[in-house]
Parts: sequence; structure tokens; C-alpha cells
Amino acid sequence: MPSARELTDRLRRLAPEVLAFGVIGAGNTLLFLLITWVTLPIGAVKASVIATVITTTLAYIANRYWTYRNHSRTALRREYTLFFGFNLVGMVIQSGSIAIAKYGFGLNEQNHEYIILAVTMFGIVVATVFRFWAYRTFVFLKPPVDGHEADLTDLDAVAGLAELSTEEASR
Repeated sequence: MPSARELTDRLRRLAPEVLAFGVIGAGNTLLFLLITWVTLPIGAVKASVIATVITTTLAYIANRYWTYRNHSRTALRREYTLFFGFNLVGMVIQSGSIAIAKYGFGLNEQNHEYIILAVTMFGIVVATVFRFWAYRTFVFLKPPVDGHEADLTDLDAVAGLAELSTEEASR
């Protein structure tokens, strides 16, 4: 079990990363809402898709060059594919929590608006923690220790994920 000092040191090293991730997430959430609002006349689904693609791309760029700037760089296709995929999983977590509240517990927007909002916030928090973990673990690799991580540069997303999963399992 790690000592209190080790945990404090780890949190101190992690804090700038969490802060940058949070700033990017908050900014992208506001931008997502703005884009959705502006493009709403073309339809809610189209507006949401446009906003998602734009903000996911901007979030990738911001996280790559700010939050994880000191992490190893791998193939753009690999990183962006994983980044977008983990964002989709995060979206399912968020939407799933609302669907469970609405359809599983019979809540509705008219009579339970505050509960729906609370469940939405819970879903956002869980999805955010998942995204942070996934980006840090699979998308933006830690700096190479033995140089082996550089071999992932030429791999596609699936092969890169399989390689990482195998390495993690062998530890």
C-alpha cells in the first residue's frame, strides 16, 4: 500500500494534467452548446453531430498539445481514432445514465426536471473520469522508458490498443 507521501507526490504531479483537462473540457462544453444553438435550425440531430465533430477535434488538438504535450507522440490516425472512440463511449455513459433514469425509473422531464439534471451531472462526471483515464492510458502514451513505445507509431488503432493491452496484462 502506498504511503501518504507517495500519494501526495502522485497527486501533485497529476494536478496540472487534471487542471488542463478540465479547462479544455469546460471550454469545449460551452463551445458545443454554442455550436448546437447556432446550428439548431437545421435540425437537432444534425446540429449535435456537427458540434460533436468540431469539439472532439478541437479537444484532441488541445489535449495533444497542452495536457499531454510531454507524452510520446504516436500516429495521428491512431491517436485521433482512439480519442474519438473513447469520446463516443463517454457519450454513451452520459446518455445511458439519463436513459436509465427516464426509462428504467420512469422519470420524465416535466415532473422530475431536477432529478434528471442531477442524473445528467452524475453521468457527465462518470464519463469525464472515464475519458481522463482512457486518454491517459491508451491515447496519449507516457514518455518512453525503454524506447519500445516508439514502435507504436506505425501501428493502426486496433493494433496499438492490442499491443498496449498485452503489455498491461503482462505486468
